[in-house]
Amino acid sequence: MVVRPHFLRDSSDMPTDQLSEVLRLVEARSAIGGGFAVGGKWTARFEVEFPLKFMAMVRGSAVLRTNGIVAPIELRMGDVVVLNSRGWGTLSGGQGDGLAAEVTMTEANMFLSVDGRDDDVLIGGHIEFNRVGTELLVAALPPVVHVRGTGTGASEATGGNTAAQLHELIKRLYDEVVEDRIGAGFAINQHSQLLLLAALRAYISQADELPAGWLRVLADERLRPAVRLMHAEPGKPWRLDELARAAAMSRTSFAERFRAVAGVPPLTYLNRWRLLLAQRALRDGDTRVGPLAVELGYTSESAFSNAFKREVGVSPLRYRSRVRDELSGRTESVPV
Repeated sequence: MVVRPHFLRDSSDMPTDQLSEVLRLVEARSAIGGGFAVGGKWTARFEVEFPLKFMAMVRGSAVLRTNGIVAPIELRMGDVVVLNSRGWGTLSGGQGDGLAAEVTMTEANMFLSVDGRDDDVLIGGHIEFNRVGTELLVAALPPVVHVRGTGTGASEATGGNTAAQLHELIKRLYDEVVEDRIGAGFAINQHSQLLLLAALRAYISQADELPAGWLRVLADERLRPAVRLMHAEPGKPWRLDELARAAAMSRTSFAERFRAVAGVPPLTYLNRWRLLLAQRALRDGDTRVGPLAVELGYTSESAFSNAFKREVGVSPLRYRSRVRDELSGRTESVPV
């Protein structure tokens, strides 16, 4: 029996699922950046400074345009949109004669002063993640993720009526911001995290077909038992027939389905998962390369180092040094 090493375990002893594990691996966190409430005819333009920017329509409606996307995107109450690697965007809404008023996002704890029930109200922010997140989150999502706040998208994999859950989270987040109650900062952070999770669940539920990749694999009910084994015991020398048996499929059918859903063969996926875990271990601790290689299932330290360099571009020790230099630079740049 292969025991999962301490430097690959989650910080909690509670049972986990693969999506939660991935979100922890990339250190995903959402942060509210601003918003506005406005009546009448209006327009707003903004630059996108982060790889993943999100907006939630609390009330009313708006039309979103962004670079690289020809068709305008209509946002209605309860909708969430995530812009992936876009450079700029424009929003417009309201009715009335004459020129549209120009509005801008302001600081998250100051932005809302609702004058009437007909106001359009929108909140926005961004999703932060570590270096690994670029490969997992950014690569797995389309240029624009539009999650609708109306509908009844539901499945066992995504946990029921995701649209209703998303709508309720937006309302709670909005209430915490405008009411400025004691503990509001903590509540805003928690609701922001849950909003990210709910948006991903709703996206999985509402999408006609997810792009091939890790997110689609995690949502595939047929493949999930095999994926669970690879995530739970990444250092075990899994054979294709063992994984196929866990999925109750023939070896050939399993291999074909996995490649179509993940975009890579099962053992390639396993190797990439091992190397992602290795990056976390190297980044967060003082684990020696030799024991890490053994625990991840490599026959030798050199075999692990070669595989790591092929995938990441640098050796394990160079990766650790580079990441720690970056983290040190960020810490030094923060005023005390």
